[in-house]
Amino acid sequence: MSSDLASFRRLIDIGIALSAEKDTNKLMEIILLEAKEIGNADGGTLYIRTKENTLEFEIMRTDSLRVAQGGTSGVEITIPPVQMFLEDSSPNTQQIVASAALSGDTLNISDAYDSTAFDFSGTKRFDDGNNYRTRSVLTVPLKNSQDYVIGVLQLLNAQAPGGEVIAFSEQIQPLIEALASQAAVALDNALLIEAQESLLDAVITLMARAVDAKSPYTGGHCERVPELTKMLTQAACDSTSGPFTEFSLTEEEWYELHIGAWLHDCGKVTTPEHVVDKATKLETITDRIHEVRMRFEVLKLERTIVYQDRVISGVGDPESLKAELEKELTRIDDDYYFISECNLGGEFMADELVDRVKKIAATTWTRTLSDRAGVSFEELKRKEKEPESSLPCEEALLADRPDHVIEHNSVVHSADPDNIYGFQVEVPENKYNLGEIYNLCISRGTLTDEERFKINDHIVQTIVMLESLPFPKHLERVPEIAGGHHEKIDGTGYPKRLTGDEMSVPAKVMAIADVFEALTAVDRPYKKPKKLSDSVKIMSFMVNDQHLDPELFRLFLESGVYRDYAQKYLLPAQVDDFDIASYLN
Repeated sequence: MSSDLASFRRLIDIGIALSAEKDTNKLMEIILLEAKEIGNADGGTLYIRTKENTLEFEIMRTDSLRVAQGGTSGVEITIPPVQMFLEDSSPNTQQIVASAALSGDTLNISDAYDSTAFDFSGTKRFDDGNNYRTRSVLTVPLKNSQDYVIGVLQLLNAQAPGGEVIAFSEQIQPLIEALASQAAVALDNALLIEAQESLLDAVITLMARAVDAKSPYTGGHCERVPELTKMLTQAACDSTSGPFTEFSLTEEEWYELHIGAWLHDCGKVTTPEHVVDKATKLETITDRIHEVRMRFEVLKLERTIVYQDRVISGVGDPESLKAELEKELTRIDDDYYFISECNLGGEFMADELVDRVKKIAATTWTRTLSDRAGVSFEELKRKEKEPESSLPCEEALLADRPDHVIEHNSVVHSADPDNIYGFQVEVPENKYNLGEIYNLCISRGTLTDEERFKINDHIVQTIVMLESLPFPKHLERVPEIAGGHHEKIDGTGYPKRLTGDEMSVPAKVMAIADVFEALTAVDRPYKKPKKLSDSVKIMSFMVNDQHLDPELFRLFLESGVYRDYAQKYLLPAQVDDFDIASYLN
């Protein structure tokens, strides 16, 4: 009775140990070693069933041969998996582990060499090559809560107290089966969690690559930033002096950082490509400079027709009229090429250039067709903000019309002063303003205030998206990590205007990684990749302006993370030498 009680307690202790272990390899090792000990077996093997219905060797142990493979041993098992089904799709009932997996029954063989039910030729070859003799074999299927076989536990050569090899007894078999039942549930749960994490990682990677695929301007960004983030974070963890001496991350916190880094730009899925990729001032889905050019063409035709009418009517001197026409056409050409140059954008647009755009815009041409025929429902609604003109009508060569204004048509989270996220972002009155004069007079670059807000809004959308996900407690900081890389130490960043004291170390690391990757990226078609020295110099200015964390920037340089990243991702021509010391004071 006391022996039964001891066995019962042993199974309870094993069950507790199995339920507490999170590492799948360690869990499988515990299952096999505990089964070997209960059965007093010399050897044992644990097989896991794959999606392809094969049984893969996960762990092998044979004490007398000192064989320890798989699990935490560090020794790879090179034996091919056991096929549960033959080439003709018939069940493989000749091999004992496949038969146990297929039937779901425990198979207890007292002497493998005497068995005619199964093919032990492979076992005999192993024995011959290793001076071993397999006798008793206990093969137990591992069934989960749905009675599905997820693996097989096999024990070899039960031993009597004196070391003699004996059969696995009828008293031992139920204990091994009870252990197998406990083990199957624990292992199935561990494998399910592992599968869920793999699925989550795959979805995260899919999302990040989808964001990169949207625009040629950010290709690879969502993959490189996590890599650099982990490198700098690891440097902080390894630091033995300075402000990061006590900094460290648990395994769960590392996974939290991994998810946050990979999803840091997931909100970009809401940003239209024609805004992210806006190369010229008039570009939307197409570059509207072509539409403007046709108006100039029409204007030239109109001026030519007026000249021809005057010549035919005998009004004025033909030579003088021709000279006047040629002068007018040259002026129109010059005005168009000026407008086309303005369309390209630049570092600065002087006031006199803005005045010239507005002067050219006041020139009129004649429209004879309705501008409301064949347009989309949404555009028609915008055009109905003002009465339709009677045809033919005079129209400005360039204009800022009411239908150019596109209003916000959905909730703008950052526009709500009481938003639950703590956003502090100035929101433009309208969603977009497509006005031609308005866009051509952009002082720097090609983006309007509305478009710049839309691009910056990706971080707001990132936070909103991630906050809506039911992250478990150990991942609850993912939105904060992913959403903080545009904040600045002095509190002038976005979207929450956090100060350095309000930001976590991972969020500040992300900010450095995001900037450095953007400066050194080699796959941005709109700019040449910057050299290492130039990128570090720019980042030093950002540190001086209290945009980036100075201690992390120092660590970034002193630890050599910048150099390690450069060797992996930068072109050889970008990697130049510079004096680190000049940036450390």
